Amino acid sequence: MVVIVRQGAEEAKIQKLTQDLENLGVSVQRIDGSDTTILGLVGDTSAINPAQIEMNDIVERITRVQEPYKKANRKFHPDDSILEIAGNMVGGKELTIIAGPCSVESEEQILNVAREVQAAGATFLRGGAFKPRTSPYAFQGMGLEGLDLLKIAKRKTGLPIVTEIMDVAYLDRFIEDVDIIQVGARNMQNFALLKQLSHCNKAVMIKRGLSSTLEELLMAAEYVMAGGNNRVILCERGIRTFETATRNTLDLSAVPMLKKMTHLPVIIDPSHATGQWWMVEPMAKAAVAAGADGIMVEVHPNPPAALCDGAQSITPEKFTELMRKVDAIARIEGRSIRGKAQ
Repeated sequence: MVVIVRQGAEEAKIQKLTQDLENLGVSVQRIDGSDTTILGLVGDTSAINPAQIEMNDIVERITRVQEPYKKANRKFHPDDSILEIAGNMVGGKELTIIAGPCSVESEEQILNVAREVQAAGATFLRGGAFKPRTSPYAFQGMGLEGLDLLKIAKRKTGLPIVTEIMDVAYLDRFIEDVDIIQVGARNMQNFALLKQLSHCNKAVMIKRGLSSTLEELLMAAEYVMAGGNNRVILCERGIRTFETATRNTLDLSAVPMLKKMTHLPVIIDPSHATGQWWMVEPMAKAAVAAGADGIMVEVHPNPPAALCDGAQSITPEKFTELMRKVDAIARIEGRSIRGKAQ
């Protein structure tokens, strides 16, 4: 249930209304927008009589939220959420560009890639320290050593880190060292992990599961937000369909639909979606045109020699070219890339 407060209502009356609502056995989340104030009621609202609340002179109207996700719901939070992360704004007018190798392989590799993508205008460095792989014999990542190498790259370039967590046992390290904790597609419904992430004040990017609906993605976000962590980013990375020409099917329609359903930022990962390097550029451009808040691209200095997902990785030179084209499309949409390559 959402209570819309009349514009210009006195602060003392808003606080009194908030206390009255909490006395009814629900928690109240207040959102102050540019034009109005909203009081979102979380909990069992079945016994609350909306007519009684509407009798209050500062209440404009009451809306019931029918969807099972509440805090992630745009009805609950009409304005887009813009997250400040390590000096960068995720959401809003500037696009978020996350780039780097699928996995950290060496200090030289991650540092060289970090410098290249930073020069091209990337705002975050991605790199896998822990890698979930379908085959138990495939490269699983460097683990904590890989995380240490990401920290070195951050220290020398200033790029904040995005990397995937797989085990709650390493959560303290991730909270200390990582700027955006990524929850991978295979862990989107790892509810124990999501609950732990809900109690930290660290940005969390949740990738859509291989066969998950948008509502299921938003319910995963709800798990994190329900515990008090509202710093959530959504990532569409392709879903499994009957088509086999690409690694996955990139659901670009998810961008405008999610924008209608939720206030959370939406990122597109064209690398994992297509699995083929030559498709990354057109899908990245299409994502920006569709209204995505940013893209996450895999960049490797020598893709054929990559230990993980080389086929979908682009070279730093191609990434620089991609950034110029993406920036041109962004400007048509009234957005831009901070620090882009000229």
